[in-house]
Amino acid sequence: MGHPLTPDLSKMPMDELTNKFNDLMKRMTTAYRWGNPDMVGQLQLLIQDYQEEMSNRSRKSLEEMESKSKNFKNIIDIQ
Repeated sequence: MGHPLTPDLSKMPMDELTNKFNDLMKRMTTAYRWGNPDMVGQLQLLIQDYQEEMSNRSRKSLEEMESKSKNFKNIIDIQ
Protein backbone atom coordinates (compact mmCIF):
# COMPACT_ATOMS: atom_id res chain seq x y z
CA MET A 1 0.00 0.00 0.00
CA GLY A 2 1.14 3.50 -0.76
CA HIS A 3 -0.40 5.39 2.15
CA PRO A 4 -0.14 4.28 5.79
CA LEU A 5 -3.73 5.33 6.53
CA THR A 6 -5.25 3.27 3.72
CA PRO A 7 -7.54 0.61 5.20
CA ASP A 8 -7.53 -2.99 3.99
CA LEU A 9 -9.28 -2.41 0.67
CA SER A 10 -9.40 -6.09 -0.26
CA LYS A 11 -12.17 -6.66 2.30
CA MET A 12 -14.22 -3.63 1.25
CA PRO A 13 -17.33 -4.23 -0.92
CA MET A 14 -17.02 -2.76 -4.42
CA ASP A 15 -19.82 -0.23 -3.93
CA GLU A 16 -18.19 1.10 -0.76
CA LEU A 17 -14.81 1.18 -2.50
CA THR A 18 -16.29 3.20 -5.36
CA ASN A 19 -18.09 5.59 -2.99
CA LYS A 20 -14.95 6.24 -0.97
CA PHE A 21 -12.93 6.75 -4.16
CA ASN A 22 -15.48 9.32 -5.36
CA ASP A 23 -15.35 11.05 -1.96
CA LEU A 24 -11.56 11.25 -2.15
CA MET A 25 -11.79 12.78 -5.62
CA LYS A 26 -14.16 15.47 -4.28
CA ARG A 27 -11.76 16.16 -1.43
CA MET A 28 -8.91 16.44 -3.94
CA THR A 29 -10.85 19.07 -5.89
CA THR A 30 -11.42 21.01 -2.69
CA ALA A 31 -7.75 20.75 -1.72
CA TYR A 32 -6.74 22.11 -5.14
CA ARG A 33 -9.15 25.02 -4.72
CA TRP A 34 -7.74 25.79 -1.28
CA GLY A 35 -4.23 25.69 -2.69
CA ASN A 36 -3.10 23.07 -0.17
CA PRO A 37 -0.34 21.05 -1.88
CA ASP A 38 0.35 18.90 1.19
CA MET A 39 -3.25 17.72 1.34
CA VAL A 40 -3.27 17.15 -2.42
CA GLY A 41 -0.18 14.94 -2.11
CA GLN A 42 -1.70 12.84 0.66
CA LEU A 43 -4.98 12.46 -1.20
CA GLN A 44 -3.13 11.42 -4.36
CA LEU A 45 -1.50 8.57 -2.44
CA LEU A 46 -4.84 7.40 -1.06
CA ILE A 47 -6.52 7.69 -4.45
CA GLN A 48 -3.73 5.67 -6.04
CA ASP A 49 -4.35 2.84 -3.54
CA TYR A 50 -8.08 2.83 -4.32
CA GLN A 51 -7.45 2.90 -8.09
CA GLU A 52 -5.01 0.01 -7.78
CA GLU A 53 -7.53 -2.09 -5.85
CA MET A 54 -10.32 -1.36 -8.34
CA SER A 55 -8.00 -2.19 -11.23
CA ASN A 56 -6.93 -5.47 -9.61
CA ARG A 57 -10.55 -6.45 -9.08
CA SER A 58 -11.45 -5.66 -12.68
CA ARG A 59 -8.49 -7.66 -13.95
CA LYS A 60 -9.41 -10.65 -11.76
CA SER A 61 -13.02 -10.47 -12.89
CA LEU A 62 -11.98 -10.43 -16.55
CA GLU A 63 -9.62 -13.37 -16.00
CA GLU A 64 -12.44 -15.34 -14.36
CA MET A 65 -14.78 -14.59 -17.25
CA GLU A 66 -12.12 -15.62 -19.76
CA SER A 67 -11.48 -18.90 -17.99
CA LYS A 68 -15.18 -19.76 -17.64
CA SER A 69 -16.42 -18.73 -21.06
CA LYS A 70 -15.75 -20.54 -24.29
CA ASN A 71 -16.43 -17.27 -26.12
CA PHE A 72 -13.01 -16.01 -25.01
CA LYS A 73 -11.12 -19.03 -26.32
CA ASN A 74 -8.82 -18.52 -29.30
CA ILE A 75 -9.12 -14.74 -29.22
CA ILE A 76 -6.01 -12.93 -30.38
CA ASP A 77 -5.16 -10.03 -28.08
CA ILE A 78 -3.55 -7.21 -30.06
CA GLN A 79 -2.19 -4.39 -27.96
